[in-house]
Amino acid sequence: MKTATLIYNPIAGRRPERREKEIEDAATALAASGIKVRLAQTSGPGTAGQMAREEVRRSETLILVCGGDGTINEVINGLVPGEATLGILPGGTANIIAKELGLPHDPVRAALELPGWRPRRIALGRVTWPVAGAGSVQDRSVDQRYFLSVSGVGFDAYVVYKLSAAFKMSLGVAAYVAEAVRQALRHSFPVFVCKVDGPQLQGREFRATFATIQRTGLYAGWLRLAPGARFFEPQFRLCLFKSRSRARYFVYAAAVLARQHLRLSDVELVEAQRVCCAAADPEQRIHFELDGELAGELPATFEVVPEALTLLAPEEKLETRK
Repeated sequence: MKTATLIYNPIAGRRPERREKEIEDAATALAASGIKVRLAQTSGPGTAGQMAREEVRRSETLILVCGGDGTINEVINGLVPGEATLGILPGGTANIIAKELGLPHDPVRAALELPGWRPRRIALGRVTWPVAGAGSVQDRSVDQRYFLSVSGVGFDAYVVYKLSAAFKMSLGVAAYVAEAVRQALRHSFPVFVCKVDGPQLQGREFRATFATIQRTGLYAGWLRLAPGARFFEPQFRLCLFKSRSRARYFVYAAAVLARQHLRLSDVELVEAQRVCCAAADPEQRIHFELDGELAGELPATFEVVPEALTLLAPEEKLETRK
């Protein structure tokens, strides 16, 4: 019998009170298919990555994760670089990667289907940024993290920064929407500059107040900010919103909902392999988030890392993306 470790977040998603029963049923379904599962419950934010690293040190080759996009992000940062295979049992609120791969949103149904999924080496996004207060410009050390689907720079990361954990737990996606409206009426929308290298761009600079750097077409679970993004190809789609006007942000919101935002003169979508972002005013603090979780502040460099992770995906999804 093959073995696997299932790392799960007991409080992720809309129905955390059912999580333990779902996990037990998922483990039973996997055992019936020949996969003996060791359960590993996270104890708080930031613990899933360390748990994944420990499993790799134990020579575990199949790591499963049940939780939201943030928990999945932590786990991939515990696996990369490495050869362990990741399988996802969706259990979060937005579930961007689950939607992208066409996975069942019920973890038990996903466990029933998982034995038929196939491994595929995929690209990841990687961001590096200076450690705050560490040394001079010449010898400054850096932080580094990988992301699977989306990074947001500027306004949306500020919303995540201001959003309380309790509010998020109580309302899920609705909490993000409410906080975004509140911050749209208060935020100063500082400008940052993105220097882009890509298939058709080398060193071109763009100014924006909000940008998404996407490996998936979906943002926030259901908004299509980057149509045409191709998850199984090693590239980013960079969507830039350029205005500093609070009123204009409500126009952006309406246009995004109508899938007409790319018709606006101050919204632009470009392909990229590498994006370097820095505040136009070095005194301004501008945040960025990775897969829905606050990560750090600019300046930061975002790069595509080809074939960085082995991921299980439904065979039909792999065939359609060839």
